[in-house]
Amino acid sequence: MEEQSGEGKLTVSVGPQHPGSGHFRIIVTLDGDIVANAIPDPGFVHRGAEKMAEYRNYIQNIPHLERPVILDSSGILFPYVLAVEDLLGITDKVPERAKYLRIVMAEFNRIISHQYFLAIQAIFLGHSTQFIWSVGDREVFMDLAASLSGARVTFSYFVPGGVRTDTPPGFEEKTLKACDYMERRLKEYRAMMHENPFMKMRMENVGVIGPQDVVRYGCVGPTARASGVITDVRKDEPYSLYDTIDFHIPIYKEGDSMARVLVHLDEMQESCNIIRQVMKKLRPGPVKYVVKGQMRGRVGESYARTEAARGMMSYHIISDGLPEPYRVKIDTPSNRNLAVMPKLLKGLHLADLPIAFWSLDYWPVEADR
Repeated sequence: MEEQSGEGKLTVSVGPQHPGSGHFRIIVTLDGDIVANAIPDPGFVHRGAEKMAEYRNYIQNIPHLERPVILDSSGILFPYVLAVEDLLGITDKVPERAKYLRIVMAEFNRIISHQYFLAIQAIFLGHSTQFIWSVGDREVFMDLAASLSGARVTFSYFVPGGVRTDTPPGFEEKTLKACDYMERRLKEYRAMMHENPFMKMRMENVGVIGPQDVVRYGCVGPTARASGVITDVRKDEPYSLYDTIDFHIPIYKEGDSMARVLVHLDEMQESCNIIRQVMKKLRPGPVKYVVKGQMRGRVGESYARTEAARGMMSYHIISDGLPEPYRVKIDTPSNRNLAVMPKLLKGLHLADLPIAFWSLDYWPVEADR
């Protein structure tokens, strides 16, 4: 779309067929090269995941519920299994080893997702080396996740009652080596990209979101933490033994594109820290409480939320006692952060729009569901 929109202004479409926006459109009104207005236009990859869940039982729902965010498939699945376990009345029966393995897989996925974020942000900045590094380094943790689950992208590892499989031989040693490698690489990332004067020029003071705007628009995850708002479900409402782990929540006050990138970088460091602690706490034991017979949740409702890679992920499930849920409602972090996008982009130079847009780590499929 391209049309005149008032004297001296031009309205154009960024997306939905665009290498940067993904399956998502931003209707941008330009005054010269300044963004006078930006209207998000989501919905191009709506799959009806919530409606589909009403026609599948609690186990059959697992693979398709991962599809909206394949980069963080464990992140979107985590609150689902917690809510289902509550409906089944087995929350207290999940083995300790299973809870710790869930943490490990969730942090693997956080690193995998954050690496993808850094890769695409680098491409928007013309930094192809960082793209190659991040895409290559995320393979280390994809291989570890595959050794646990048997799959490379969507792992379907979490199930009501625990996890599908135990660790393979040598898993702990390989995991610790991977953390050593990632921590070494993160230092190189900082030196090459985030302490680079050109990168600072392009990202600092670009796309600023103040703490008041975070609260007003309901932003979550790295977007909120980059603006100085201390929020993380792993700390606010600990689940799955996160309260037994000592870790730091990265916080920046600048609220700009650079701060949002740095939060992602720091969170990968903290994920390695969390994984190391879990490796020390893992004890032999079962990894699943087996539910006998067909799973039928109690009549009622259940709500669970967790901290996925992009922020708070939650499920509200209504059960009428049948093997299939009566209603499933998914609230995703990308959907939450979408609201601030018009304010984020307004006033930017058009050349800065891709940088600020991607700094939100907005994933269209996750938001559309």
